[in-house]
Amino acid sequence: MLQIQQDLLAALRDELDKLSPGAGEKAAFESPKVAAHGDFAVTAAMQLAKPLKLNPRAVGEQLRAALLAQPAFERWVEAIEIAGPGFINIRLKPEAKQQVVHEVLGAGEHFGRQASNGQRLMVEFVSANPTGPLHVGHGRQAALGDAICNLYQTQGWDVHREFYYNDAGVQINTLATSTQLRAQGVKPGDANWPEAAYNGDYIGDIANDFLAKQTVKADDREFTASGDANDLDGIRQFAVAYLRHEQDLDLQAFAVKFDHYYLESSLYTSGRVEAAVNRLIANGKTYEQDGALWLRSTDYGDDKDRVMRKSDGSYTYFVPDVAYHIAKWERGFSKVINIQGTDHHGTIARVRAGLQAADVGIPPGYPDYVLHTMVRVVRGGQEVKISKRAGSYVTLRDLIEWTSKDAVRFFLLSRKPDTEYTFDVDLAVQQNNDNPVYYVQYAHARICSVLAGWGGDVATLTGAELSALDTPAAQALMRQIAKYPEMLTAAARDFAPHDVTFYLRELAASYHSYYDAERILVDDEAVKRARLALVAATRQVLHNGLAVLGVSAPQKM
Repeated sequence: MLQIQQDLLAALRDELDKLSPGAGEKAAFESPKVAAHGDFAVTAAMQLAKPLKLNPRAVGEQLRAALLAQPAFERWVEAIEIAGPGFINIRLKPEAKQQVVHEVLGAGEHFGRQASNGQRLMVEFVSANPTGPLHVGHGRQAALGDAICNLYQTQGWDVHREFYYNDAGVQINTLATSTQLRAQGVKPGDANWPEAAYNGDYIGDIANDFLAKQTVKADDREFTASGDANDLDGIRQFAVAYLRHEQDLDLQAFAVKFDHYYLESSLYTSGRVEAAVNRLIANGKTYEQDGALWLRSTDYGDDKDRVMRKSDGSYTYFVPDVAYHIAKWERGFSKVINIQGTDHHGTIARVRAGLQAADVGIPPGYPDYVLHTMVRVVRGGQEVKISKRAGSYVTLRDLIEWTSKDAVRFFLLSRKPDTEYTFDVDLAVQQNNDNPVYYVQYAHARICSVLAGWGGDVATLTGAELSALDTPAAQALMRQIAKYPEMLTAAARDFAPHDVTFYLRELAASYHSYYDAERILVDDEAVKRARLALVAATRQVLHNGLAVLGVSAPQKM
């Protein structure tokens, strides 16, 4: 089916170029809004009517006649119809649609994946400072980042996952002093407990383990406590390692792995921040005013110039971001995607301005950003706002423990990142069709049950004769399967893993409809094998799509 579509598209491109030189570059098939209208729709006739000074239907008729004479169309197309002002609807022969079953069974887990394009992509996500457990917002970011990585891997990119965090600064100082107070016996509610201190139970846990001289090990660091409550620097290092370890546990529960952890402090110790600032100064992109150093960011579309170095000598927060992204470029990442909360929106223009002003070869628009909103959690009809462990918010691990890793991932990916989302805990644990992840996983398990009932070797279905798959229900299911590769490409391009969740729900619905319409394990051996091949292909695509989301495909439910 994929090769057939490419052959048909090439033929369309040739005929459009004959009608109007250069028009073939825009050759495209669209999906008809009504499935009964056909398998592909072409709108080129309406687009060419004006430059050709012809009625759109006349252009459509001319194009229709030319396409019908093309070998690919003669072989694979059953009918071409003109509708409305000039829509061209293309109806494929049953055998053309049946080819997708062979393609899926032949490719297996590789169905929908593109060959390597030789390019490197970095996705930076989560990037939580080690000051507390990961909250539900971090969970949304983890799900988005991991799924976007998986999507780009299907498109042939060499993908690198990175976690960036600040291991110094005001928040880390607050963490250290809060932990020291707990180690000294001061607790929230006491008269001398600071208002800005962290109140969660986890601070007490850190203090107790520090006093017990415990050793903590995270993916990127290890530290042994001195047990001295006056050792503020030791408390700081221990607390950071402790919470990095806690974050590792959160991420492990969510099945998210990173290739590298990057410390903001390293940008200063390595001299990268100073080098970036000096480069901007040397390029004439800065000026001094009111004792501060300013970046001429308005030269690059920002609404106002931005302070880089304050009058006290410290750098504003976007300066290390500029240095960090220069480092990303120098490390060979031609494309970079940052997954961040919507509160980071204001940094986009100034970071990009700094990168252009640095003039190191970075293209405009680098890096890309995916901004997401926070998540409300509802349980028992009431919003849940506080976790005892965290002190002020629901943690990612809370949500996983209340539901499951699969439910949390699927739910958090089921809406566009920048839309508000309410996570319904009660819905996430229901085992019925109202629960979208259950609905999709049940379709996969249902197919596994059918194949187990048959008892044969699925590998033998690869060469099955498929002419029996000519019914409306079978055709609809094959049409849905065939959409998978293009859906993946579009979802990657648009940073839209929610498209995968929508697709999987539609595919599951198509399968459930097919299962209800046609008995699969019939007596006729040829018909049975054809139907088994179709449902085995459906299972494979469900499995592949769920894998992109990081969701399991259970064989039994």
